Amino acid sequence: MLILIAGPYRSGTGDDPVKMAENLKRLEAPSYALFKAGHLPMIGEWVALPVWHAAGGKSIGDDLYEEIFHPTAGRLLQLCEGVLRLPGDSKGADNDVRIARERGIPVWYKLEDVPGCA
Repeated sequence: MLILIAGPYRSGTGDDPVKMAENLKRLEAPSYALFKAGHLPMIGEWVALPVWHAAGGKSIGDDLYEEIFHPTAGRLLQLCEGVLRLPGDSKGADNDVRIARERGIPVWYKLEDVPGCA
């Protein structure tokens, strides 16, 4: 399955790039376990960051950032077959869960609950 890993990226960082990079590492942490279980992990920032840079994005939260980041996850959820929601406050991740539920896509809150990852 293509599984979106959702959790805090920008939330709680004060837009500090070091903290955001740490959050991205936390998002990436379960990716190998998902891959080993036969799934394809996906993180919205893996798509949104290069698109934002290519579009000329300069500062976190600028108009281009808002135009690209959250919609990217929505588009990915048209393709994803599951969502792994990691702990932590995140409006974006909460929105991903809402969209997934509306579309009937399973949402897991623990890696071991994802099929094949027990």
